[in-house]
Amino acid sequence: MTEKKQGRRGRPANEALGQTIVDAASELFVELGFQATTMDKVAQRAKISKLSIYRHFENKEALFSAAIAAHCHQFAPQALMEDVDGSAEEQLMAVGSSLLRTLLSPDVRSVEAMIMADKTNQKSLSKLHYEAGPAYVIAQIEALLRQLHANAVLNVPDPLRSARLFAALIKGSDLLTIALFDEARAENDKEIESYCRSAVAMFIAAHGGNGHAGR
Repeated sequence: MTEKKQGRRGRPANEALGQTIVDAASELFVELGFQATTMDKVAQRAKISKLSIYRHFENKEALFSAAIAAHCHQFAPQALMEDVDGSAEEQLMAVGSSLLRTLLSPDVRSVEAMIMADKTNQKSLSKLHYEAGPAYVIAQIEALLRQLHANAVLNVPDPLRSARLFAALIKGSDLLTIALFDEARAENDKEIESYCRSAVAMFIAAHGGNGHAGR
């Protein structure tokens, strides 16, 4: 069930209201944790009725998933969905650096810390987080690798497995640990570029069997 769209400037009222709800919920999940965040508190923070929230989201779990997805969808579209021109290295650098910056963002790190601190709901929250976050990102990377393989740019016979490996290279960056005590260094553009360039070079070396990786 959805609210009727109203003729206002900008994006449709339905979409704008949904984003307002997600923004309010994201703040509260980080501030209070999943257990203490209620639909009443989200409604109060968003300055809307609780009924309006239920018209967009079935329950708190669905709202949590939407909050995770919102962060990941900020990463994926520009890097992956616009058919970036350039070599495989340039395209993978765009993907890797964008993903690493997303993982380093305070919002994303705060949500992950909140999940780890919630011993009661940790298993269910981790599942929701994976499905709305990492699984979505891996699917986007898989689509890019499938295209590079089809165009004989890289040799990627198993795009899903390779996408998981590429995501692991980025997720495994020590900058994510460094960010816990030195945010300035972790978020430094040169540090991010240097790590991603090394990760991409390693990935291409393992997938350049057809001889076209550099083109």
